[in-house]
Amino acid sequence: MKSVMCFGTFDVLHLGHLSYFEQAKKYEDYLIVVIARDYTRQQQKKETIFSEVERQKLVQSLKVVDEAVLGNPDDHLKIIRERKPTVICLGYDQNITETELAAKLAQDGLFPQILRAKPYHLHQQKSSRVKKLILGCS
Repeated sequence: MKSVMCFGTFDVLHLGHLSYFEQAKKYEDYLIVVIARDYTRQQQKKETIFSEVERQKLVQSLKVVDEAVLGNPDDHLKIIRERKPTVICLGYDQNITETELAAKLAQDGLFPQILRAKPYHLHQQKSSRVKKLILGCS
């Protein structure tokens, strides 16, 4: 099956996330969204509002998403090796470059097309900003 895969925490869903999923879905018929694990976020010293299971359930509820799965906290590429997507769509602000990811996957004999999504209203629909606005409200 041809699929496209996205990655992220998706702690507070917003229109930027929806745009990311919609952009990715244009490349293949089946969209798999990989949700960052709580353990991974703790290692990065980043807090989340919702648990990994809650975030997975929220993302899975979106019509555009065919499947939401939890990532592997010890091996972030394991899900790619298992599911073998034909396309990987990175978020505009994810740290790894397309070239770096392609090189890592090539070591495992995987050669998906790797693309980068465009931002949706840059600096407006960003999780850190949305969280700050929500948590700062009374």
